[in-house]
Amino acid sequence: MELAGQWAWRFLVVAAAITVCVYVVAALSEIVIPVLVALLVCALVAPPMQFLQRLRWPKWLALAVSLIGVLVIIGGLALLVTVQIRSGLPELEARSVTRYNDFRVFLRTGPFHLSDTALDADLANAETTARKYGSVIFSGALSAGATAGRIGAGALIALFSTIFMLIDGSGVWGWIVRLFPRRARAALDGAGHAGWHTLSAFVRVQILVAAADAVGVGLVAFVLGLPMAVPLAVLVFLASFVPVIGAIITGALAVLVALAFVGPWQALIMLAGVLAVHLLEAHVLQPLVMGSAVRVHPLAVVLSVAGGSIVAGIPGALFAVPAVAVIHVMISYIASGTWRGAPRARHTRIPDGLTP
Repeated sequence: MELAGQWAWRFLVVAAAITVCVYVVAALSEIVIPVLVALLVCALVAPPMQFLQRLRWPKWLALAVSLIGVLVIIGGLALLVTVQIRSGLPELEARSVTRYNDFRVFLRTGPFHLSDTALDADLANAETTARKYGSVIFSGALSAGATAGRIGAGALIALFSTIFMLIDGSGVWGWIVRLFPRRARAALDGAGHAGWHTLSAFVRVQILVAAADAVGVGLVAFVLGLPMAVPLAVLVFLASFVPVIGAIITGALAVLVALAFVGPWQALIMLAGVLAVHLLEAHVLQPLVMGSAVRVHPLAVVLSVAGGSIVAGIPGALFAVPAVAVIHVMISYIASGTWRGAPRARHTRIPDGLTP
């Protein structure tokens, strides 16, 4: 009982500390989320910036070219998806109506033998449900419109945080390390280096995995003759940065587009292709590419994404896996005790990966 009591009060103290941290993060989410986005962008921009600096480019010029290049690529992909979808939307609507009418004919003449009266009754019930929850949807739309200003402010915070961390990341990290007692600085500094390398590896792996998923799904869509193969591939690439959820949503969208444009058998082929691409990614590509850089079990990925989405919605699903990977590496480093022999001068350096 004495041992159980000691474990119990320690557990309660740790749980209380975690609860306070979660509450503070939730209260400051409009600041925390842009800073986390800035960290991911820094991990993405750091390698090309390092490369340009090794070519003896000035630091400010390497930063500007790398950051603007990343923003141009992301903006170009988003613009491509928007233009392609807008151009193909009328045809998609027309084909969707045709498929719906064919489906009604199948329900009426097929093995179900449903009458038009029963179908109309089901549609009426669906319309009643939509009207019932229409106020909720409308209020959600108003809420989304009201938060447009917050999104803009968050984007500015993320941009400025990215620039300052790329310019003076070492100074920021040194200031953070010096906030802790001297005896804890070695462990914190080494854990920060390990966590940064893990985050950088995670971002690089996610880019490669997302590109592989996009190419695979895009090729299947192209072979099936879908006119929206390119925007589907780009959507798969962008959504792959949200593990599990992004793959499910884009896969379902690809199947629905195939069903509307080419038919049910082609939709089944599209479904098989999507499943094959993601199975190849999960069982071959991720273990081969990640190696020992990012050790996160697939079960931990699923549970962390589910928990993050429940706690914080889409941002929680986006940051869940890198957060789990970084926290795991940092705790493992501190627990290993290898930091005890670290040189004293290292305790004020940040693992920003921006210096040669």
